[in-house]
Amino acid sequence: MTKETAPAPLVLVDGSSYLFRAFHALPPLNNSRGQPTGAVKGVISMLRRLQADYPASQLAVVFDAKGPTFRNDVYPEYKAHRPPMPDDLRVQIEPIHRIIRALGLPLLSVAGVEADDVIGTLAAQATAAGIDTVISTGDKDMAQLVNQHISLINTMTDTRMDVEGVREKFGIGPDLIIDYLALMGDSVDNIPGVPGVGQKTALALLQGLGSLEQIYTELDKIPELGFRGAKTLPAKMAEHEALARLSYQLATIKCDVELELGVESLVATEPDREQLLDIYREQEFRGWVEELEKTGDSLTPSPVDTQPAVDYQLVTDREAFLAWLERLQTAELFAFDTETTSLDYMQADIVGVSFAIEPGEAAYVPLAHRYLGCPPQLEADWVLAHLKPLLEDPQRLKVGQNLKYDMSVLARAGIVLRGVAHDTMLQSYVLDSVASRHDMDTLAGNHLGIRTTTFEEVAGKGAKQKCFDEVELEVAGPYAAEDADITLRLHQVLWPRLEAEPKLAELYRSLELPLLSALSRTERCGALIDPWLLQQQSEEIGRRLDELEAQAWELAGEEFNLGSPKQLQQIFFEKLGLPVIKKTPKGQPSTAEPILQELALDYPLPKVIMEHRGLSKLKSTYTDKLPQQIDRGTGRVHTSYHQAVTATGRLSSSDPNLQNIPVRSEEGRRIRQAFVAPQGYRLLAADYSQIELRIMAHLSADTGLIKAFSEGLDVHKATAAEVFGLPLDAVTTEQRRSAKAINFGLIYGMSAFGLAKQLGISRKSAQEYIDLYFERYPGVLAYMERTREQAHEQGYVETLMGRRLYLPEINSRNGMRRQAAERTAINAPMQGTAADIIKRAMIDVDRWLQGSELDASIIMQVHDELVLEVAEHQLDEVRTHLIELMVGAASLDVELLVEVGEGLNWEEAH
Repeated sequence: MTKETAPAPLVLVDGSSYLFRAFHALPPLNNSRGQPTGAVKGVISMLRRLQADYPASQLAVVFDAKGPTFRNDVYPEYKAHRPPMPDDLRVQIEPIHRIIRALGLPLLSVAGVEADDVIGTLAAQATAAGIDTVISTGDKDMAQLVNQHISLINTMTDTRMDVEGVREKFGIGPDLIIDYLALMGDSVDNIPGVPGVGQKTALALLQGLGSLEQIYTELDKIPELGFRGAKTLPAKMAEHEALARLSYQLATIKCDVELELGVESLVATEPDREQLLDIYREQEFRGWVEELEKTGDSLTPSPVDTQPAVDYQLVTDREAFLAWLERLQTAELFAFDTETTSLDYMQADIVGVSFAIEPGEAAYVPLAHRYLGCPPQLEADWVLAHLKPLLEDPQRLKVGQNLKYDMSVLARAGIVLRGVAHDTMLQSYVLDSVASRHDMDTLAGNHLGIRTTTFEEVAGKGAKQKCFDEVELEVAGPYAAEDADITLRLHQVLWPRLEAEPKLAELYRSLELPLLSALSRTERCGALIDPWLLQQQSEEIGRRLDELEAQAWELAGEEFNLGSPKQLQQIFFEKLGLPVIKKTPKGQPSTAEPILQELALDYPLPKVIMEHRGLSKLKSTYTDKLPQQIDRGTGRVHTSYHQAVTATGRLSSSDPNLQNIPVRSEEGRRIRQAFVAPQGYRLLAADYSQIELRIMAHLSADTGLIKAFSEGLDVHKATAAEVFGLPLDAVTTEQRRSAKAINFGLIYGMSAFGLAKQLGISRKSAQEYIDLYFERYPGVLAYMERTREQAHEQGYVETLMGRRLYLPEINSRNGMRRQAAERTAINAPMQGTAADIIKRAMIDVDRWLQGSELDASIIMQVHDELVLEVAEHQLDEVRTHLIELMVGAASLDVELLVEVGEGLNWEEAH
């Protein structure tokens, strides 16, 4: 098991908030020279506390920049009443910044925006990257950012705030905090609000009517709310509507600030010990000086008693091991875990194993710890030989956390793990895919109230991090035993919850658990690639990049850095006079990618820049990197498939990410050519054709759609014939394209505006197309309306196989969030059902291949496609049965269609 399967949360510190609070909340503190140091001590103490509480997290500190912000442009009186910063505080900013940098922490300060906006943007980027965020602040405005992936912590009051915490504190959810501030205003920031509306009135309005937008559409209903002054308030609200909307704009934290340093670049460096010592001595922080001189570490977390008393045993003699083995052989179920030398399952060697049978009691058997003075350990071969019959016995039931990893590691040691009864990561994922991360540390905190020991706490971090075989046994033992113990405890909490939901329990038992072994085999088999072909493509792309750079310089009339937004601004808008489509918060013309795409439609230089960017990314991500990912032992590339990441049930993959290899461009297709078959073999690529449209036909039971599929018609052409009232053979290519955009657009909740943009037609025409579509396919409209209604009533939708897809924002009072959730509600059953079907197909095909004598293996699963490596003389037999199994993976009103190609490489077979 790997405890690092989900990233630790990103911790963002609102430095400006804590600067003022530390200054005003703490007693004055001066050094012997009379220099104020209280704010310095307070802010740095807070950072040290955060480092101790989140030892595995990346931490970054954000401060307000000097000068006005874009809000001052909107409202010159913004923050006009704030007194100037006290001199005693101003002189402490510089040493605070110096210490933060010396600690190796990223420090951000962006002109033209506030620290809140930078934090909001980084949190949004982190969420998009699948990373939770903890914002350390004392600012109530930040509550608007809180959601299932973003929470607040105030280290000065030791309080944490998630979505429920916001509701408890304010009486409303995070989605109404902006409206709350807009109504009552903020005297500190000089946000005007609505005159006469205070905290109680604002709360009554929001709880009674909803958002600011809803309040202004239902002013006549305010008197019905019955609070004091309600009868005369509609007139005041109408009179001051402009102020309310201005206040809403001022109170809204921007989450799209253009940053030079994005979330992916927030990397801590090693602390500068000598510089820290100099500053601490200068400030006269004697305790920290002594700590540094003694330990050499400025941020040593204090030990934390993380859980109740436990009995964790370190097993280093045969008698104790055999006693445990006897207990394991008679146990109804036991938790099992491996500790290894690497997160790469193809390289990881077993360092030790741990077990738990009863909660609170666990054992760790070290096998390969290597450090000076390490006590004797049991011989690894002897232990594994005794464990092999137990681990391979399908009747001896095991539970683990992310057991796919352990399965692959054991396979390297010649052990085939069987009897996998449960996996706590998958239990959590099936129960609710969007509620939280599904790594053990997060689950222990959420379900057991236990903060587990992190890997960084036992092995260190950064360049000084030890490999686990270098960790002392007295430290490694409790850590490893805890893994098994916590896993067992989680199972005892999560499994009863799953059993109480029969459809979910069946999905877990029949789909997710059996998929573990199929994925492990596919990962370990890997895919053969041709590095020379990729090297040749890299060289060609490199030459093309040089040509594009020269072309860009010629178009610009000067040499410049194509990757510099500042230089692009100067060339585009000052020199060439291109139209400014959007401005940054600083008031500068934007050169973000959507802007470049729009400019590229009419101007040659942005088009060249776009091509250069795309090829650069392709080169760095694939043609340069894939050859470096070839495993030395197998000569193949081995991806990692993730079962518990996406909300809809689809698999994702990493190192390399096979799901994102582009297929539309010629360069992307050439990358697929580098995935090749060995001598004497061919690749078979089997792809479900239009699977989500077929699922839509089944779910909607629309007779027109079902008829088109059942008769084997070109469904897009058939749709065009229906929508435009034409015979099938009279449909033009352009009409088919429009129908295809409607078919796929509706699956993803596309609006008339989106369709108009895609087809290059007016919004009115697009709406007419959609209306005609629903007239011809009324079952689709009925399905969409029915699904929205169910989603609002129960808070989730389901796939055909019973997977539950929760929609936390479906009843949000924020219109945009609610509509986005409604679009997800329409799409999720189709995308989720497609994910379930390809998983079922993969299990069935893997099971068939394992039970046959065929020389064939699954080497990849990408989107709706399975890729197999097959001996040439068995191609026909494998193709025939492969199609049967994939078509039979689900029974729909519309038969599934599987298209199979073959070739010497993936592109040829696709």
